[in-house]
Amino acid sequence: MITRRGFLTTSLGAMAAPLLGACGAGGKDVAATGTQLLTATDVHVADYPTVTAVKWIGETLERETGGRLKLRQYHSGQLGREAEAIDMARFGAIDITRVYSGALNNAFPLTQALCLPYVFDSVAHMRAALDGGIADAVLAGFENRDLVGLAIYDSGARCFYNTKHPIVTPADLHGLKLRVASSDIFIQLMRLLGANPTPMSLGDTFSGMETHMIDGAENNMRSFHSSRHFEAARYWSQSEHSYAPDVLLMSRRSFETLAPADRQLLLETARASVKVMRERWDASESTARQAVLDAGIQANEVDMAAFRQAAQPLLQRYLGQPEIASLHRRIRDFA
Repeated sequence: MITRRGFLTTSLGAMAAPLLGACGAGGKDVAATGTQLLTATDVHVADYPTVTAVKWIGETLERETGGRLKLRQYHSGQLGREAEAIDMARFGAIDITRVYSGALNNAFPLTQALCLPYVFDSVAHMRAALDGGIADAVLAGFENRDLVGLAIYDSGARCFYNTKHPIVTPADLHGLKLRVASSDIFIQLMRLLGANPTPMSLGDTFSGMETHMIDGAENNMRSFHSSRHFEAARYWSQSEHSYAPDVLLMSRRSFETLAPADRQLLLETARASVKVMRERWDASESTARQAVLDAGIQANEVDMAAFRQAAQPLLQRYLGQPEIASLHRRIRDFA
């Protein structure tokens, strides 16, 4: 079984080799074997919609190139956390990674427009905006940082869940220690709502709740179920405070080792995988919701107007940036 340490040692060694241009991050010499092996990572489990969508990309590439392009996936965080995956992709140690847009906010400011509270009204609104040019605008922002933006995968509504009590108004968050992604937007939002934000990886969240290091977190229903956080946090509150999507990225170094026709095929296949991901997301999200309800989770609606009002100062602060304000206006036009 490959280890993360072993993978990184091999990959970084390959990066330093004189023949790097002829090799993928997986170490396959294209000239010698006729096959280029691409590597892809994700922190989510094997049947998660983003993982299966990228698997579909690999199957399509292999079929369309007669086996000349292949893709190997490392899911469930086998090669580390999302922040590490971003750096590994930038330096060519891995080829493709799927990461949550919140983890990209600081390095890639345009992603902030996707993560702001209550910028999207619904999944339908988000998808219409992304398909209407917002995704292309954000993906283009990766060009100057050693990455290629392949696609944006939506990931449902992010809501609060905790081990203590139902959350109906922002006042119910006061004093709760909540796991958040390492994103200034989410840290600031939790503080504004009265919670104590605790940046933590997804993989550490379950044990954090079990040991009472944190009281809860915020995420989408599909992740709430697949991570088994519902076994520790028995209260789900439908706040829908963010629809921050996921981003599929590729190492520019790896992208440029592909023949021009293969680059175009990869880009087209990645864009086509968005539809695949959404179909699998919709089906699995409803299944996940029913499963946690059957497990006895107490779910409740929130005072949405109160949450929107409480989040306004943060939204206005970010709208002071012209680029973010412009994207925000375009997003709202699709509401």
